[in-house]
Amino acid sequence: MTDDRGADGSDGRPSLADRRDIERVYQPAEDSKLLADATVEDVEPGDRALDVGTGSGYVAARMREAGADVVGTDLNPHACRQAADAGIPAVRTDLASAFRDGAFDVVAFNPPYLLTEPEREWDDWMERALSGGEDGRATIDPFLDDLGRVLAPDGAAHLLVSSLTDPAVVRERIAANELEAEEVASESHPFETLLVLRIERR
Repeated sequence: MTDDRGADGSDGRPSLADRRDIERVYQPAEDSKLLADATVEDVEPGDRALDVGTGSGYVAARMREAGADVVGTDLNPHACRQAADAGIPAVRTDLASAFRDGAFDVVAFNPPYLLTEPEREWDDWMERALSGGEDGRATIDPFLDDLGRVLAPDGAAHLLVSSLTDPAVVRERIAANELEAEEVASESHPFETLLVLRIERR
C-alpha cells in the first residue's frame, strides 16, 4: 500500500482548519485586551512572568512591555512559532507543567471557555483554542490545580473567566486549592460577561 503522506505526516488533504477557512492560532480579541490590561497592573520590572496558552503572544508582549521577563506556553506548535516570531520565548507544553515550583511572580491565562458538546467538537488547533468542553472549564480546572505550585510565594495570577463557565464554581476550585481570588476587571458583551480574577495564595 502506498503512503501518500507528506513530510509533515499529513495525507495531502486540507486540514480541517484549512477547510473551515480559519486561523490556526487564536488572535487578540476583547478578552485578550481585558486580561492584558489587568495583568500589567501587577507587573514590576524584572518579574518572572508566564503567559499560559500564549496564542499569538499578545498578552506576553504586553507583560514584556511592562518590564517582565516573560515566557509563553502553548500546546499548539503554530502558536509557539507565532509567539516566537513576535519575540516571545515559547515552550510547547501543557499549561505550566514544564516549569519548576515557585518559578513565576506573575501568571496570566486566557483559557478556552466556550461550552462545546463532545459530538460538536472539531479536531483542529482553533477548536482547542476555543472549546472549554461541556462546562467551559476543561482547561481551567487543571490550571488551577497546578497554579499554586508554580507561583512564587508573593506571586499572583490573572485568569480570564466567562459568565458561561459559572464563575462561582471557578471560585470554589480556587478555594479548594488553598488560593483566593478577587475580581479586578469585567466587561459585558451581548451573550456573556468577561471577568478577570486575580488569584494569590491565602
